[in-house]
Amino acid sequence: MAPALLICATLVLCAALPVSASAKEPRSTSVKREFQLTHPCPSTGLTSGACPGYVKDHIMPLVCGGPDAVSNMQWQTIREARAKDKWEAKGCAR
Repeated sequence: MAPALLICATLVLCAALPVSASAKEPRSTSVKREFQLTHPCPSTGLTSGACPGYVKDHIMPLVCGGPDAVSNMQWQTIREARAKDKWEAKGCAR
């Protein structure tokens, strides 16, 4: 799905889902570790360690009710992550 379409689809779902987590709640380190084991870093190809230029991101934000699960994660460039964080704060905040 194209990023713009994913954002629109996610915003619609955000409005319909109950809020189950705040942006301040800790993320599961084991979920992040498992994600990288099965989805190597795009910039290094490694299954552990730093991934320069990328962050691990929840596709459906936790603040919108998304699960803290490998199936809900993706690699995202830092630039994309900053843009997504802005609309998440507006569209999914309590």
